[in-house]
Amino acid sequence: MILEPQAESNWIPVYRLLTSLVQPRPIAWVSTLSESGQPNLAPFSFFNVVCADPPTVMFCPMVSGRTGRVKDTLKNLEAVPEFVIQVATRDLVEKMNLSSGEFGSMVNEFEVAELTAAKSHKVSVPRVGEAKAFLECRLTQIIHVGAGPGSGAVVLGEVVAIEVADSILVDGAVDIDLLAPVGRLSGSDYCTVTDRFSLERPDPEQLGRPGRS
Repeated sequence: MILEPQAESNWIPVYRLLTSLVQPRPIAWVSTLSESGQPNLAPFSFFNVVCADPPTVMFCPMVSGRTGRVKDTLKNLEAVPEFVIQVATRDLVEKMNLSSGEFGSMVNEFEVAELTAAKSHKVSVPRVGEAKAFLECRLTQIIHVGAGPGSGAVVLGEVVAIEVADSILVDGAVDIDLLAPVGRLSGSDYCTVTDRFSLERPDPEQLGRPGRS
């Protein structure tokens, strides 16, 4: 099977194939504030770390394929350039899913999912009080990619505070079993991290190859 995206008149098959190949994906459960102070909460599975100095993360909200609307999250960031990423975990995945609905801009997803809008430490945006780990961020840059349904944007944010619940720490490090993060697969499927294995990074000298100078 070969699919050439540029030859497709419909972006949906491309989206379905991409999301079925790029999986599992971590989930950024993002809270923002509108210009009028209305909280918004939504999950995004196009999410990752960019670098550690400065500590930077990225997530990518797509333009709605059903309505053609730009996500409220993106509109909010253009007005209030701060956000909080909650780590999506198994105990809260149903509430996270509730917050994914395409609600009107005046709907408070914290209330829909019956979650606590708790005060953050370094940003004005509220965080999910029930979550186990948070990244408080200030917007660095928004890069728009494409136009219309199926297009999106890359949101870059500098992490200004990290909070982790003591209940998921073992010897000062996050215990993945206690955190119990969930990942996004394709369609309506999610996964947990239960089957794991370790691999040591190869040593170039042991392989008879030059290392980086």
